[in-house]
This record gives sequence, structure tokens and C-alpha cells, in this order.
Amino acid sequence: MGGWRKPKSGQYESLIGLLVLGIAVLAFFVVAITLQTTEVTVTQPASSLVILETVPVWYSWQAPPLFAVIAAIAIGATVVVAFVVLELRDANMSRRSHDSRHKKLSPWVLMHSTEGVFHGEVTVTVLIPAHNEEKLIAATINSLMEQDRKPERIIVVADNCTDKTVEVAQGLGVEVFESVNNVDKKAGALNQVLKVILPDLGENDTVMIMDADTVLRQGFLKTAVKHFTDDRGLSAIGGLFFGEDRHGLLAQIQKNEYTRYAREITRRKGLVFVLTGTASIFRARALQTVAEQRGKLLPGTPGQVYDTHALTEDNELTLALKSLGALMSSFPECMVETELMPNLRALWRQRLRWERGAMENIATYGITSTTARYWSQQLGLAYSVFALWTYFLLIVLQIVSSDVWIWYPFWIFMAFLFIVEKVWTVRKADWKAKLLASTLVIELMYDTFLGIIFVKGVIDMALKRQAHWGDAPRVTKHRKESNEIC
Repeated sequence: MGGWRKPKSGQYESLIGLLVLGIAVLAFFVVAITLQTTEVTVTQPASSLVILETVPVWYSWQAPPLFAVIAAIAIGATVVVAFVVLELRDANMSRRSHDSRHKKLSPWVLMHSTEGVFHGEVTVTVLIPAHNEEKLIAATINSLMEQDRKPERIIVVADNCTDKTVEVAQGLGVEVFESVNNVDKKAGALNQVLKVILPDLGENDTVMIMDADTVLRQGFLKTAVKHFTDDRGLSAIGGLFFGEDRHGLLAQIQKNEYTRYAREITRRKGLVFVLTGTASIFRARALQTVAEQRGKLLPGTPGQVYDTHALTEDNELTLALKSLGALMSSFPECMVETELMPNLRALWRQRLRWERGAMENIATYGITSTTARYWSQQLGLAYSVFALWTYFLLIVLQIVSSDVWIWYPFWIFMAFLFIVEKVWTVRKADWKAKLLASTLVIELMYDTFLGIIFVKGVIDMALKRQAHWGDAPRVTKHRKESNEIC
């Protein structure tokens, strides 16, 4: 096995876009041909009843053939099992690996190299990358200072700030690191500060990286330190993120989405899908190893922890750590609250960057045992978008082709099951979350919005369009002094 080899220019980027689009088009033709060649037998003609003596209601007990229902369930179950097997297989291989050459962060390799040596108590250094966050940075810092297990160091990484972020941070008594001539946004600023602090950190030192618009809930650091102390093979812990206390329909939709994601991670017994950029904590050795392997086993610039070419640096770092065999987890006590997008335009930019970034990341790493689960997810997303849009199309076709609206108890029952699932998955949230989930239609509209973003990202990949953050370009502030922590 050799090191990481850079794919040919645009090789996988175009492939993933064309592959996803190809599957969607193929599925469309399969359904179209099936509809044209299948003779539908109406076993139960439509009947009617009158409500309030004036309103006729038409209904039909017609339902899909039993074999079609069974086949749909079997296909869905097969896909889910395949995803789970791929992920568990890769995780188990990494956990059991003794390959110190390629799986340098596998639990066995880490524990073997530190066996019989006490490297001191676990410490926590917190890095908070911030660009013009004077209004939010105080709440973030205070949430750290109020933890029952406080961090040893808090460093605000001020990146090209033109407001009072630096003054606010210094006024709260924390260290400040100002980036120098950084044009690589968050990843570039973090690379600069990590280059300074990582060489002095040991085996039991950890680094937490959290966004400036995030606050920790009580118990996060205490739980993380305990698990790093108890498990020498653990490389990283990802936080479970929830929405901030913001009112409005769009905010509540995002809160429901985050609540379900946290529930999914909890049900996965902490098996991390992405080490969230909102707040994750890493063993220093894990970050040091990533920097050492850039350009060798991993893509990126040698010596840098973050790949500055990645749109989603947290997702890319997750892939880097998994590729090196790292054990990572999430725990229910490690919760954070993060900023919600205030409007659809901001949400569009955020999610388009997430979708495009995720696809570019797996395209960069290629098809491996580590990325197989992520490739499968993209294909699953494509199919789900197609299925939802086809469902809407069939509803429209029924409306325009029928003189009356016919209610089908079978599909009403299916809708009821969807509502139960939606409400159940946010049952631990407040009443507003459950009320929104019970409407079903609103969240289906939101899913459609996300589906459009997904298709947009896929098309951009297929056409090799230039990717960008979607925010306004920053004016780089040139400085003559060296980047020191003060």
C-alpha cells in the first residue's frame, strides 16, 4: 500500500456529479416506463359520502399491490443494512489494526506506543476562531469559564477582525492570537495558531476547536476529559449541537433538524459521522499526526492540520482522522448550542457550502473503505430527493387528470405514520417542536428546499463550476508584526 495519491484534475469531482445525476435520470426513466407498461386494475371503485349534507367526499380503498409494498420495504432495508455494514466494517478494521505505517492513529497503535508511561493529567486548550464576532464572543468565552471543569487555556484566534473582537476577548482575560496575512479563512487562521502551540503539547494534552457563535452546555469538558483519561486510544470527541434560543418558523425548523441529528448520533452509540466544527476536541497527537501525513497518506499541504482547499474543513478533518484509523466518538453530555441561519438566503449559502464541501471531500479522497459510507450517503440523498419530487409530481398529475379529489385511506395511513415518526423524533424537545412536526407539510417543504440545494451542488460538481463560501469577500489586513499569542 502506498501513500495518498492526488487524483487527476477533476477526475472524481466530475464523477460524483455525473454519477448522482445519472442515477436520478435512470430512476426517472424506470418509473416512466413502468407507468406506461403497467396496467393498473382498479379493484375498489371510488365511493362518496356527504358531509354536512352538502359537501361530497370521494374515497377509494385502492392500495398498491402487496408485492410492491414488500419489495419497497425490502429494498429500503437492504440499503440501510449495506450502509451499516460498510461503516461498521471500516470502524472495526481501524480499531483492530496493528498497522502503524498506515493506521497511525488506530487505538492499538496509540495504546502500544504509550504503554507503561504516565504522560500527566489530561489538559484542554480551547481555540476559538473568530472573524468580527464582538457581539457573540463574550457568550462563547463565558460558557467555557462557567464549565465545572474549566480549560487550562482559552485562545481567541482573531482572523482579519475589523471590529472589537480582540478588545472584548482581552477584557475577559483570555489569550488572543491574531492571524497574519491570512487569505484562507477559518482553516488558515487555525493552521497558523496550531503551528505555534502543537509542538509543545504532549500525549495527554487535548485541543478543543469551537466556533465563536457557539456556547457549551454544562458538563461538556468534564465528560470529554474523563473519556480521554479512561481511553488512551481515543483521538477525538465531537459535540452534539442544538439550535440557539431564536424564535420564528425557520429557526424552529432548523432546531428540529438539529434535534433529530443529535438523536441519530446518540442512537449510533456515539459513532461519529462528522466531527462538528461547532465544538470538537482532539488529542494533540491526532492533530500532530494529521499535519505530518499531509502530502503523504493524506491530501493537503505538509505540516498543516487543516486542508485550506476544503470548503468544509471539519468534514475533511474527520475523513483525515478516519483514514488514519482514529477512534472518535460523541457523548450525550457533550452538547453545544449554535447559531441558526436567520433567513433563507443565509441558509441557502450555508447548506450549499456543506453539500458541495462534503462531495468535494470524498471526491478528493476517492473510493476507499473509509469513504464508502459517505459515497453511499450521497447516492441515498439523490434517490430520496428523486422519490420526494416524484411523489409531488404524481399528486399534481392526479389533480389535473381527475374531476374530483379522491382520498385514499392507505396513503392517509402512511401519512399518519410519517407524522408519528416526525413527532417521535423530536419528543424530547419543547411543544413548539412537536407542533411543527405534526403538520408534516412544512417540514416536507423544507426537505424540498434542501433537495434543491443538493441538486444545485451536484450540478456544480458535474459542470466543474468554481466553488466558494458564498459570503462577501474579505479585505485582508496586512500586518508587519509577527503572530504572537498575547
